Amino acid sequence: MTGDRPLRIALLTYKGNPFCGGQGVYVRHLSRELARLGHSVEVIGAQPYPVLDDGVPLTELPSLDLYRQPDPFRTPRREEYRDWVDALEVGTMWTGGFPEPLTFSLRARRHLAARRGEFDVVHDNQTLGYGLLGLDRIGFPLVTTIHHPITVDRRLELAAATTWKRRLSVRRWYGFTRMQKRVAARLPSVLTVSGSSRQEIMEDLGVRPDRIHVVPIGADTRLFSPDPAVPEVPGRIVTTSSADVPLKGLVHLVEALAKVRAERPDAHLVVVGKRPEKGPVADAVARHGLDGAVRFVKGISDAELVDLVRGAQVSCVPSLYEGFSLPAAEAMATGTPLVATTGGAIPEVAGPDGETCLAVPPGDADALATALGRLLGDADLRRRLGAAGRDRVLARFTWEQAARGTAEHYRAAIEARRATARAGMPRPATAPPRQLT
Repeated sequence: MTGDRPLRIALLTYKGNPFCGGQGVYVRHLSRELARLGHSVEVIGAQPYPVLDDGVPLTELPSLDLYRQPDPFRTPRREEYRDWVDALEVGTMWTGGFPEPLTFSLRARRHLAARRGEFDVVHDNQTLGYGLLGLDRIGFPLVTTIHHPITVDRRLELAAATTWKRRLSVRRWYGFTRMQKRVAARLPSVLTVSGSSRQEIMEDLGVRPDRIHVVPIGADTRLFSPDPAVPEVPGRIVTTSSADVPLKGLVHLVEALAKVRAERPDAHLVVVGKRPEKGPVADAVARHGLDGAVRFVKGISDAELVDLVRGAQVSCVPSLYEGFSLPAAEAMATGTPLVATTGGAIPEVAGPDGETCLAVPPGDADALATALGRLLGDADLRRRLGAAGRDRVLARFTWEQAARGTAEHYRAAIEARRATARAGMPRPATAPPRQLT
């Protein structure tokens, strides 16, 4: 029996840098909180490698890093090839596909097979590669987190594609989602971060509902907290957008900013993310003459990020869809009032319109502009929403709560495998110890 003894956990992430998006943030904060609870956590990851807190070891499982800057889609030198998995990685890239989930899963399986008995459970962070199937046969119960199905991203990018060449490119790039769908349907225990994502996983990936368990994530409330000493910058709107993709809805926020500035010339936008050199966002900035009113910041420290959010009069999440929305939770944790769309799981995080945020339909620049203008012009409303948002995060969305809920599902997966082994039967789906919402 595992009882309450500390667990030995292998946490897999094929793309773990927190500056690459929410999956890296998840790995960093979940691993830290699991370690604080007394568990032994080893993160096994590929490039870009995770940034982890003290006390959490990283085992590097390197790929060929074909998408690294400043030479993405590079052709490796002959001496870089180590085995057939490397050749598969390059061949998939050459044919327009994205190989990393598959090739990382194959390397991870080989690595874990050589370390039988060292871990109580393996936790896969949305790799969903063929190599992870059958880990129970080599001694490892498997728990998998699916933040949201990548098929949602594929659907939105295809809808935004304006030429047949672009649509063909999108279909090739997202070819790995076929593998992820096949793998997901065979997984015994899937964790996800919201009820909205749970529904998408059932519909898009065909996972049985009894195998999907909701464990919400949240904000590091020790770091993201109010600080009255940080001055409020008049007109500042802050948002996080790690990539210029339709899913994030940044172009609609830029369009909204142009409308807001007609009444509030001091309104300006700070985007935590890389400035796009071309594409819909760059075009919108240029079209509305907003070069001086939209600033992009990248690679800032945690402390700088927190102060940036604290100093904003408004935080905005303009996404068309989110499986959870860490930026919403983090902004609310600082006491910064929030304007957010109702895309995906955002309402589950941000809460009721007018009580903890101002909610608008996704893809509606006019509604965004109205909500932003209303908050910028009403200090009392900003204070009320900011305080209510902080209270909501403290009650529902902290990383300690996420770690405790995740550990319960680890124990359930371990016990389910042991029960199956004793019975000598094919392994059934694990049942949740309790549903966390």
